[in-house]
Amino acid sequence: MEEITEGVNNLHVTAADSHKKNRIQVSNTKKPLFFYVNLAKRYMQQYNEVELSALGMAIATVVTIAEILKNNGLAIEKKITTSTVDVKDESRGRPMQKAKIEILLGKTENFDELMAAAAEERDVGDGEEQS
Repeated sequence: MEEITEGVNNLHVTAADSHKKNRIQVSNTKKPLFFYVNLAKRYMQQYNEVELSALGMAIATVVTIAEILKNNGLAIEKKITTSTVDVKDESRGRPMQKAKIEILLGKTENFDELMAAAAEERDVGDGEEQS
């Protein structure tokens, strides 16, 4: 009986792990744009790719984040998915559909070099401020 319980507990753990660790759900009201840009860079360092996800009005923010990363030579687009999802409208109490976008970005070949150069620039800048 113990083995069955252990098996069920292990199943539960793997089901909880199905939530992607490299996904950033972007809101256009909670955090500033460059918070998400810097978080995406960190996720790419850790996982080699990052998935940006947003609903409704935050879609423009996700596209902007992706473009900043691409234009700086840090990311390449791997996949873009669009869909609609049913969301319950709290004010009206009825379900409504919202647009959803998911953009999967991967590291460019020179991602690590660019990140190292940016870190070096920051270190030099910090050293100049202290002297």
